Amino acid sequence: MLRIVVPLVLSLLCGTVAAEPLHGIAMHGEPALPSDYKHFPYVNPDVKKGGKITYGVVGTFDNLNPFILKSMRTTARGMWDPDYGNLVYESLMQRSRDEPFTLYGLLAQTVEWDDDRSFIQFNLNPKAKWSDGQPVTPDDVMFSFELLRDKGRVPFANRLKVVAKMEKVGEHSVRFTFNDKADRETPLIFGLFPVLPKHAIDPQTFDRTSLTPPVGSGPYKVEAVKPGESITYERDPNYWGKDIPAKVGTDNYDQITVQYYLQDTTLFEAFKKGDVDIYPDGNPGHWANAYNFPAVTSGAIIKDVFTPKLPSGMLGFVFNTRRPIFADPKVREGLSLVFDFEWANKNLYSGAYKRTQSFWQNSELSSFGVPANAAELALLGPIKDKIASDILDGTYKLPVTDGSGRDRNVLKQAVGLLKESGYTIQGGKMADSSGRQLAFEIMTQNADQEKLAVAYQRSLQAIGIAASIRTVDDSQYQSRTNSFDYDMIMKSFTSSLSPGNEQLGRWSSAARTREGSDSFAGANDPDLDTLIDHLLRARSAEEFTAAVRSYDRLLLSSHYVLPLYHMDQQWVARSKRIGHPDTVPLYGYQLPIWWDTSAQ
Repeated sequence: MLRIVVPLVLSLLCGTVAAEPLHGIAMHGEPALPSDYKHFPYVNPDVKKGGKITYGVVGTFDNLNPFILKSMRTTARGMWDPDYGNLVYESLMQRSRDEPFTLYGLLAQTVEWDDDRSFIQFNLNPKAKWSDGQPVTPDDVMFSFELLRDKGRVPFANRLKVVAKMEKVGEHSVRFTFNDKADRETPLIFGLFPVLPKHAIDPQTFDRTSLTPPVGSGPYKVEAVKPGESITYERDPNYWGKDIPAKVGTDNYDQITVQYYLQDTTLFEAFKKGDVDIYPDGNPGHWANAYNFPAVTSGAIIKDVFTPKLPSGMLGFVFNTRRPIFADPKVREGLSLVFDFEWANKNLYSGAYKRTQSFWQNSELSSFGVPANAAELALLGPIKDKIASDILDGTYKLPVTDGSGRDRNVLKQAVGLLKESGYTIQGGKMADSSGRQLAFEIMTQNADQEKLAVAYQRSLQAIGIAASIRTVDDSQYQSRTNSFDYDMIMKSFTSSLSPGNEQLGRWSSAARTREGSDSFAGANDPDLDTLIDHLLRARSAEEFTAAVRSYDRLLLSSHYVLPLYHMDQQWVARSKRIGHPDTVPLYGYQLPIWWDTSAQ
């Protein structure tokens, strides 16, 4: 008895009671899968591994390191990839795509935390190995956090700012004790942090461009690189994690190739010829009319439609508020009214889209059509006075035009808002008190964006606003967006059912001057910062919903984005040789769980 009681007493005196090791953690509530789960519910656990697949992307690459600023826009896809999977590098935990935000063990076999989430301890799987056979250790984890703090890009570079102490615990564990800058999502974000091999990396040269195949712990190794053209991955036959539950039914190809193309039309031609196996399609006109070639007729290419259960997200023209002309919310609101969605949807997209009215439309997190309840009003406090009354009471809706491209009633509203900001029509031009015309440039990156920008440009001309359009190549576009060198761009802000720290990079005041961040609008509003903090600190599902809705209302009232459209489906064309499960998870189709049918 003495040997049992004494450690307990000592731990109580020290203020630390041992937490129970957990197989998974969730942002809100408990993980859906039990500790003895065998695989994720949306995979085919019986699939035979083998065969190959070729993905196609538009762009280029000159670096294999996805964690530094130099490679941010040109890295080789697949190294650390949200679509194709983390083929070479792995995180401590694996996200289930069938739950809003739940993580299960990967490099970390189990985790420990307290109710306040003041710390998290990752207990590494003793079987975890690097591709050169060396074990993955707590030293590797701590090295990764320190290296990316010193040499990495955001958001990796910022993670240790919320840590009071990082320490090795025993032979296989690492514990992070957080400071007061952390929030309830922080432990989960740490679970998704990449782990790098300390023994195989020189910190002095880490931030330099490199095409040398790295050592990783993932299921694949880099087999061949053609700079700017292609990268080929080969399955690691000694991959340590192939049998753990979070990896069953995934990583099913022996070979994965990512092929690069200068433009989408060239990529689609490669797909038609069979050089590329997968073509995700987001263009309604293209989806309806471009698949009349022999491979589709013969059944060699199949068109799939998937229906995820995700919020709409926000695709729109983004106002760069760092530019003085867009500093006034009234100007942004007026310019937003000018865009004629009904004309564009009918003439450019065959009526395929729905107008986006909220950042979280189609989910309970959306404020659209929902009046602010007592919980929201309490969270908002005096901030509610900055929110438009119709957005606050749930009656807000973007105007529906007559579809002419020049609806007089809607344009009159826009002119009225611009007049409140000091602009009037003078000699056919919308100008300020000094006679300077309201003018700006829309930077686009492809023909589809340019087509939509031209439609907007035409409507702006009707009230004397001069909008020029500049379409630039991929490298220039990425460079300019990285440094916020534009007036207006088109961007898609994806939305999940568990928004969290990514909102800091998009909308916090601190991100406005951080090169390479997602602060495309350059928001600088302490009230937005407050509402982001509310959603990050929410404990219950009810409190979280109220926090996101109130945040959604302020974003909409601030008019940082001219909302465009969304659709409720995902379209993917694929080679008949590529198969996928029938089950569609919450977040939609998942490429890493598809397979080569010729290997079955």
